[in-house]
Amino acid sequence: MISTSPSRPRWATACWGSALVLALAGCATAPPDGQRLAVSTLVQGRAGTPVDAAALAPSPDEAAERRLATLLAQPLSAASAVQIALLNNPGLQASLAQLDISEADRTQVGTLPNPHFAFSRLTEGDALSLERTLRLDVLGLLTLPWRIEWQNHQHALAQLQAAQDVIRLAADTRKAWTHAVAAQQMADYAAVARTATEAAAELAHRMTQVGNWSRYQQAKEQVQLAEASAQLTRARQTAVSRKEQLARLLGVDSARLQLPAQLPELPPQARSLDDLEASALRERLDVRAAVDAHRYTADSLGLTRVTGYISGLDLSLKRNTAWDAAGRSSAHGWELELPLPLFDWGSARNARAQAQYQQATAQVRDVALRARSEAREAGQGWQAAYTLARQYRDDIVPLRKLLSDETLLRYNGMLLSVWDLLADTRAQAQAVSSAIEAQRDFWLADTDLQTALTGTSPGALTSFNAASSAAAPDTAGH
Repeated sequence: MISTSPSRPRWATACWGSALVLALAGCATAPPDGQRLAVSTLVQGRAGTPVDAAALAPSPDEAAERRLATLLAQPLSAASAVQIALLNNPGLQASLAQLDISEADRTQVGTLPNPHFAFSRLTEGDALSLERTLRLDVLGLLTLPWRIEWQNHQHALAQLQAAQDVIRLAADTRKAWTHAVAAQQMADYAAVARTATEAAAELAHRMTQVGNWSRYQQAKEQVQLAEASAQLTRARQTAVSRKEQLARLLGVDSARLQLPAQLPELPPQARSLDDLEASALRERLDVRAAVDAHRYTADSLGLTRVTGYISGLDLSLKRNTAWDAAGRSSAHGWELELPLPLFDWGSARNARAQAQYQQATAQVRDVALRARSEAREAGQGWQAAYTLARQYRDDIVPLRKLLSDETLLRYNGMLLSVWDLLADTRAQAQAVSSAIEAQRDFWLADTDLQTALTGTSPGALTSFNAASSAAAPDTAGH
């Protein structure tokens, strides 16, 4: 509907003046909010290594390249591997770019809606009519504070998601580094076992030639050699595969990686595993994100109910000027346009908002249940892995070495044959390989526990039985 009046109302002039001031204010550009600094703050103490905002740059720069070259110039530790991944992993850079998208969305939401200007020119014979209309989205202005607040909430959730991506990458990198170092160690010991088996097979061949052994006895040694060769081939391929997996996470060529000779030593004593569930609920970022999303969804229900009935409200200021034989005439006024809720009363939008609230509530329960369960499982896995690794380090490997020393003494005293000596060498290499697997499983479990308690869901937790023998090297990925 249109109403006209001979003079412009004072309130209309004030309204347009206020709208102009708001529009000019909306054109101002907000300074950077340092979202990567916020992410680095969220990650501190959760990634296993210090993380600064410079390490979360959208793309590597010259300073990052120099730092990368310095880290790669020496044998790679787990902490150095994490730093390289944070600097250079393309997947993480894509995830962090999502923060810029979220920031752009937040800036866009905070911008006032553009007014619409319409101009029409109508002629009828000698009569000319010009109509000018300026329309403003009033509902958009009224709901602007709520929309800005909602987008701020979404940006906070995007920061939490980016922080979880950083933590997952750090955990995956530490696991990949552990697998790569352990695989190289086991390949080295598989080579030792094969050397001993090769010597036994050669000796069996010579004894068969001179008639001291039967073909049956020689065939048994040849089978041992063939199996040891197959195990060595698998172990070397596993080492190559694990190194390439690590290189992919780091975003570098595997030829540039220098791995240390062995895994780190076990901690001197077991850590305290008290209060695991409470710590996970208190510290984990996925729990925090679910709780925040639930709160934001609850806050938005009121706005959805209000706007469910009124989905639009436009205010238009009009001015018409006409020329005819009698001269010039003009009229101006305003128009208020809103949809009539005859068919759509907003029930579907309200039902959707209510379902989203119920979904957020269920997600909070699901995340809390998973966090508590993963904390318990990771704690038990850590304890079992630590116990098993210490048993190999403190009992099995020393006993194997003692047996090897005694076997050598008895061989030198001609109390044992060369076959006993070679068999003991193979058994010792197998025991060391199993000890390496147990040590590897401990460091994997340690990463899972740290992630489950302070970071986010570690996904599939490390599972293991007794350390497998050297005849079946581990090739499963984590």
